[in-house]
Amino acid sequence: MKKPVSFLLTVTLAASLLLSGCGKSTAPVNQDTPEGTAQTEKTTEEGSNIDTGSFLKIQELTNPTTVDPQCTTEYYGVGMNIFNRLVEVKANEDGTSEIVPSLADSWEISEDGLTYKFKLHEGVKYTNGADLTSDDVLYSFTRLLTYSKSQNGDIVDQIKGASELHDGAADTLEGFTVIDDYNFTVTLKEPYAAFLACLSTPACSILDRETTEEAGEDFGLVPDKTIGTGYFSFYSWTFNSEMVLVANKDCWAGAPGCDGIVMKIIPDEDTLRMMFENGELDILDLENAPSQTDYFLKSDTYKNQIAFGNRVGIYYIAMNQSIEPLSDVKVRKAIQMAIDRQAILDALFGGRGTLENGIFPIGLIGHNNDLESITYDPKAAKALLGEAGYADGFDIEISQSSEASNTTSSVNQIIQSMLAEIGIKAKINVLDDATYMDKRNAGELAMYNTNWSADFNDPDNFIYTFFGTKENTKRRCLSYPDTSVIGRVAAARAIVNEENRIAEYQSLEKKIIQDDASWVPMFSVKHLFVVNPRVKNFKVSWNGWSNNYYQNVSIEK
Repeated sequence: MKKPVSFLLTVTLAASLLLSGCGKSTAPVNQDTPEGTAQTEKTTEEGSNIDTGSFLKIQELTNPTTVDPQCTTEYYGVGMNIFNRLVEVKANEDGTSEIVPSLADSWEISEDGLTYKFKLHEGVKYTNGADLTSDDVLYSFTRLLTYSKSQNGDIVDQIKGASELHDGAADTLEGFTVIDDYNFTVTLKEPYAAFLACLSTPACSILDRETTEEAGEDFGLVPDKTIGTGYFSFYSWTFNSEMVLVANKDCWAGAPGCDGIVMKIIPDEDTLRMMFENGELDILDLENAPSQTDYFLKSDTYKNQIAFGNRVGIYYIAMNQSIEPLSDVKVRKAIQMAIDRQAILDALFGGRGTLENGIFPIGLIGHNNDLESITYDPKAAKALLGEAGYADGFDIEISQSSEASNTTSSVNQIIQSMLAEIGIKAKINVLDDATYMDKRNAGELAMYNTNWSADFNDPDNFIYTFFGTKENTKRRCLSYPDTSVIGRVAAARAIVNEENRIAEYQSLEKKIIQDDASWVPMFSVKHLFVVNPRVKNFKVSWNGWSNNYYQNVSIEK
């Protein structure tokens, strides 16, 4: 039957393509300037405004609430480029990724997986001239756990004594030992193989103890009080206009390829297109201008100026096994086969993505490209419903928040139409956001569609989040009942041998998604950018959020 496909073509396609592992959308523009935020361009010592003519010009949709990497889960663009981390994630040409040294030259992991011994790169200086030492790493981890505005303490909560420090029962982080200025050890409370991947996240940027403490709450808001070791320094922030980063020519890892970066704050998509075409922007992130995507892709002028990488995340449909008849695996498999995922990907994203058949999307460590494909077969799906005792179908609710994106709404309408083809009568139930979240957290929603993006580059960030505890699987409205599998997911975190760990995760992935049909894996999407020809060496960075590193980018003059 062609009805679902024809329906697809009539669905409103003005879709917001933003993904967020933490489930947050980009905040609206705040018209009130935060206290301490720079409101006018800082001037040079000579008294004139800095010349940004040779700077890379990109865009931000909104004013960040802060660029303090420990105190945001959204605004990473500045932090990624003015700070460094102990390790980073490198995206390879073949779509794979790996964790590579950064501020840490090397590390050794004990045989039991509990103790990590790090050696810092010697001679690293902050942009104010201070030396990087092991004490700064200790300070950064301690601040993550104790600063009242920190939103990312869970990134390092596997360190021994982290809970006690966070709760005020201890004054120091027990699992951190400073050996000397360049060597230190971190001991975990239990083996956790994803620990290195966690250290690559923006939240684990290393801060200078002295200047950060002196800055107090101005850190992350006032440019000259926000100091890092990165390829750029934070020069100015003109609220509702732009943020300016200046090249750190003395960077320990070498000078960046361009003189600086201007991040222009532009919320309007038509304005973004006009500014790119006028040469006022060098790189346009099409996630920030989804309505303009087809214009650029179909343009003879711009279609060869598109750069893309994997948006490391997955769209999926949750099915709650505590609600009848979703407790029946035949019913869940029928739903999997009833959804034409490629048609949805084509209609809403122009086919720019990859069908996923499990939990771990392409670009993530542990992705299994050899998983058996889940085929679209409505005839077989209807037969399975008959075997399950639902030859005439059944009624079900697909829930969504009233604040859901156009993408979510469109996908739900398409799912509704496709399920109708096999006799399932799905009602779309729109709830106010607070009610939606309350019901989801209580495990009361029957079905919903959403997406999850990587917070860090490890399969644990996906499989444990959804299937690692009974509470996790309930809060995601999956209510996965197999406690032996849940136990295996939890135990896999401590497998020290990487080959064995990935093999176990892939075995669990097949069991949970393909054998037990615990959700409908949909697709991952490509992250697209339009790039001015004067920009050289731009590559889309690995991440599950949305920002890029720009140290290798140069501007042709």
